[in-house]
Formats: sequence, structure tokens, C-alpha cells
Amino acid sequence: MKYDYKAVEAKWQKVWEDEKTFHAEIDHKKPKFYALVEFPYPSGAGLHVGHPRSYTALDVVSRKRRQNGYNVLYPMGWDAFGLPTENFAMKNHIHPAIVTKKNVDHFREQLKALGFSFDWDREINTTDPEYYKWTQWIFLQLYKHGLAYKKEMNVNWCTGCKCVLANEEVVNGVCERCGSEVVHRVKSQWMLKITAYADKLIDGLDGLDYIERVATQQKNWIGRSHGAEVNFGTTAGDTLTVYTTRCDTLFGATYMVVSPEHAMVKEWLEKGIIKNADAVKAYQAEAARKSDFERSELNKEKTGVKLEGVMGINPVNDKEIPIFISDYVLATYGTGAIMAVPAHDTRDWEFAKKFGLPIIEVVKGTTPSNLDEAAFTDVATGTLVNSGFLDGLSVTDAKKKMIEWLEGNGKGKDKVNYKLRDWVFSRQRYWGEPIPMVKCEKCGWQPLPESSLPLTLPDITDFEPGPDGESPLARHKDWVKTTCPCCGGPATRETDTMPQWAGSSWYFLRYMDPHCKDAIASKEALEYWSPVDWYNGGMEHTTLHLLYSRFWHKFLYDIGVVPSPEPYQKRTAHGMILGLNPHSFVNLPAEEQDKLLKEYGSQKAAERLWKKSMVRWPAIPSSRCPKSLGNVINPDEVVDQYGADTMRLYEMFMGDFEQAAPWQSFRHC
Repeated sequence: MKYDYKAVEAKWQKVWEDEKTFHAEIDHKKPKFYALVEFPYPSGAGLHVGHPRSYTALDVVSRKRRQNGYNVLYPMGWDAFGLPTENFAMKNHIHPAIVTKKNVDHFREQLKALGFSFDWDREINTTDPEYYKWTQWIFLQLYKHGLAYKKEMNVNWCTGCKCVLANEEVVNGVCERCGSEVVHRVKSQWMLKITAYADKLIDGLDGLDYIERVATQQKNWIGRSHGAEVNFGTTAGDTLTVYTTRCDTLFGATYMVVSPEHAMVKEWLEKGIIKNADAVKAYQAEAARKSDFERSELNKEKTGVKLEGVMGINPVNDKEIPIFISDYVLATYGTGAIMAVPAHDTRDWEFAKKFGLPIIEVVKGTTPSNLDEAAFTDVATGTLVNSGFLDGLSVTDAKKKMIEWLEGNGKGKDKVNYKLRDWVFSRQRYWGEPIPMVKCEKCGWQPLPESSLPLTLPDITDFEPGPDGESPLARHKDWVKTTCPCCGGPATRETDTMPQWAGSSWYFLRYMDPHCKDAIASKEALEYWSPVDWYNGGMEHTTLHLLYSRFWHKFLYDIGVVPSPEPYQKRTAHGMILGLNPHSFVNLPAEEQDKLLKEYGSQKAAERLWKKSMVRWPAIPSSRCPKSLGNVINPDEVVDQYGADTMRLYEMFMGDFEQAAPWQSFRHC
């Protein structure tokens, strides 16, 4: 008799649903186990075969833990705010809420057909006002503790989406979503002061069970370094301050570079000190069209303009050295100005060679170096030469002595620096959480009373951002006009909304008690289920999403809301499932894979660029690639033909779980 897998799977899935087999309640008689997977964005395309790889893995773990006597929480929900749904709504003249509901219903149906042991009674949705009420509440706590603030700043602006983009969302000067040109604009933005938690975010990694590359990504993104701030005089009579981790090489600094946006450049232009103003302004305009990622690429051509009319003064020997503007120096890192030591830095050496600048050796290693051919960069150890009072010292001793000299002579100071920047939190769109702030001419920015939350989105039909980039909410004056919660006078609501990151920065807490009316979750639930025991997701989310959610959780811990300082005890990541492209990424040599990923920044960025330009990208991941490229495998088709168990079994045995793996049609296996 033929095995009717469809009937068998449907029977048991109904039993699980009717009997609530996987429902979890607080039970102090059992050890708890909280398994978490990233909740999906419910797109119109539905699930792809990349989703079940992660879900199946932790489903296996969850079922095993239940058999071992654990009380297992394995929840699911929807990360449903965001641009894709809003763009679809604008194009098709349909409300984003309707689109979201339809997509969620489809995703839920697909997941249930796959037989995962989720506790569906704990289902959450970031677009539900009863959910984002608490997202808004967390924002208010951040504001009241000085960690949310409004600031005029230079931002990436997508001319197509008409909203602010993060640096990671800009690829080769265009929007990674729509392919439109990205320009820099100065806009007033809500910021979150994540930099205040930089040390805690690094130090908190100690003792956690994170795979090494995930912990390394967190540390590298924060970028903590120990060095010195050094004050260089200028012939204009003012001071340029640089941050350097290698103050021991000051005698080898033969030129300076400042970012095109540096405040001193603007000041010198206004005062007429810079003699080649037209060339400088033209270069500034060119740099403004590039993202920070493009500007900081190591392998790009070195460009710059020398500032005619002003020179820097090296503080250790009073020598005058030229000052350039170049786009590889970012205003957002350090002081926006650097000292260049071309003998011992490859980028500085290439720049010096191009512009004919002096190259002075100041660190000598154990083997001879030829500075005419390349910079000598193996300078973690070595002996100082051509460096006055540092000659003969080791690198370690020279750093200490130079900092003492700088501080003793008022020329600088010891400094810890971070690459991490504060979080740009505003989005000029409709489909996001309203920011619960109002502006009063008398009282300034004021938070809404917590009792008035949630502040819900108005029901509108025109979602297109305004011509100057304001949110579509700005046009709806009846919603915008309100009263000041402080003085009772007239006030206006903030019309920017929160980014999609907001709802996903705390969702794991709401799963613990999703129906709680008085808090993000009850104290009992938080104390019982915290922290997440095992969190698995894609490598593309192990930097920013992980960083943002750890930041919010640490803040909530500091104000006594949650009982643990870290949200996730264990963090793993699965490799992407790659599609059927004959030039599959996984078939490339490892060094070629590394080269391509470094060039494009991420698999996602490369895929987007490929779609826009139709340049052949050798790896089209099935888990990320749109159906328009003919490369997405729908799990429904596999389940219908072979059954859910076969699908799940194949996903677990198709290759190393942490590595990318090519999808193969079953008929070819």
C-alpha cells in the first residue's frame, strides 16, 4: 500500500494544534529551555527554502529537549513593518496593513504545513498596536535617560525611496533596495546613543556561547582601540586634532588628511585661506555622492586635493607638512582628520606615491625593508629610528613615552576610541512605529505620557513621501496637530517613524508573555524564561540586529526591567542556501569567495547590485534572491511532492550547517 504522507502529516499537525502539544507555560518543576529563531519579514513571495533550514535545526533541538524533560519555549511571530510592504502598497494602491495581513496569513499556513513545534499561542506581530505600544514605551525610557536625542546631521538620502538609509544600505552609491542614486543631505534625525554602551557591548561577550565569527563581528563593528589624540598646529593659527593608535610614529608623519566635510575646511573656505577653493568644493561634491563603505574601501584608487594656502605643523619637530582632503577619511570616525605615516601604512604609502610626498622610516624590523617598493607594515614590534627622543626604544615603550611627552607638553592625551556611531533612528516613511514625541514652541520636544500609548498610525491612503523628504504623515494636519503634554499649548507630533530594527530589538522578550497588558512582560515570566538559551539565525543578522537588540536589552537591565544583562546565552548562525546558478558561489575557490564578499560588503549587497545592473554575480542565494531571477525554490512545491518530513530531513543533511550549501533538485540527488 502506498504511504500517504499528506494524510499522515495533516492528521498529526491537527492533533498538535487541537491539543496544544507545544504550548509552553511557566513550570518551576522543570528546567526551562528557550529556543529562538529570527522571526521572518512576511513578504509577498512567501517562505523560501532558506527559512526552514534555521527553523528545522532548532525544532530538532526543541523536540529533543522536551524528551529530556525540559519545559521548552519555541515561539514564532512577524517582523512586519518596513519599506518593502510600503513600496508595494504605493505601487498597487492598497493599504500596508492589508498587505501585511495577507502575507502573514500565507507565511503562517506555510510554516504550519512544515510541522514545526512552535507555540502559536505566543504569536506576535510588530505592527500590532498592542505590541508597538511597548516599542514606543522603550523609546520613551531611552529618551528620559538621555539616550534618545534629535540632531542635525549628514545622512545618506535615497532619491528613489525618499528616506534616510544606513551606511550598510548603500552599495556603490546607489540604494541597495531600489537602485536609485544616494546623496548626502543634512537632516534633523532622532538618534539613539548606542555609543554609551560600547564598552558594555564588547565586555558583555565574555562568557557567552557565541560562535567565534559572530563575537568577532560584534567587536569589529564596535571597533574599540587605544591610542592618543594629538594636536597639530596649522599655519592659519588654529589646531587640527587627530586620533591615532600609533603615536610612536609621529616623527614619520609627512602629511595630513582631513575629511571633505571637516568643519575646519568649511571655516578656511569662508575665510578665504584656501586658494584652490573651486577644486576643493568640486571634490567635496563628488565625495558627497559616495557612501561611507565605498569611501573606506582599501582597494580603491586614492584621490584627494591638496589645500593650497594652509599647512599643518607636526608637534614633535615643528615641521610644516601639507594638508589634503580625501574621501577615505570619514567625518564620523575619530576626529575626521588623520596624520599620515606612509612608511608604515599601505594606504598612506599609495597616497604618498601618487602625490610625491616624503616617506620616512621610523620603525625598523628584524629584516630590511624597501620603502620604494612598499610600506613596511609589520610594526607591531620593532625599534624606533629617525624619531628623536624615541630612538632605540621598542614600539611598546615608545608609545608610553610619546603619550607622556604629549601630555607633558600640552600637545595631546591618552584616548580610547570607537568605530561605533550613534544609531540613526528616524525614517521618513509611513509604515513604521510612530515616534511618541511632540514639539511645543514653548517647551521644546516633549514625550507623550506613557498612559496615552500606543500612539497609532492614522488610516491614510497616500503613502508617498513629500518632495523635500518629509514623511507622508506630515501632510495629515489633523493627526499632526496636538497639545503639549507639559503646558497644554499647541504642539505638533513627530512625523518620522521608527526603523524596522525597532520592533526586532526586543521581540524575544514579548514572546515570554505576549498578552501582558501592564508591561513588556510580567516580572515572573521574565525571571523564568530569561535569557534565551539558544538563538539561531542568518550571518547577515549577526552584526546590526544582534548589536541593537543587545543594546536595548542592556539598557532595560540597567533600569531594572529585565533580570539578565545579556539577551542570548548562545548564538549560532546557519549558512545560506544557494540557488541553481551554474556559476554557483560555492563552486568558487575560497580565496575568490573572500574577494567577492570583500568587494561587495555582503552577499545581500552583491545580489541587489546584480539585479540592478544585470552584472553576473556568481552566487545567487536562494534564501535571498527574488523570484524574478528564477532562482527561488518554494518549499510548498517540495512539501506537496515529497512531504514535510522529507523536506526537513534534506535541509538538515545537505551540508555543514554553518556553511553555504547549494540546493539540488531531489530528482538529481
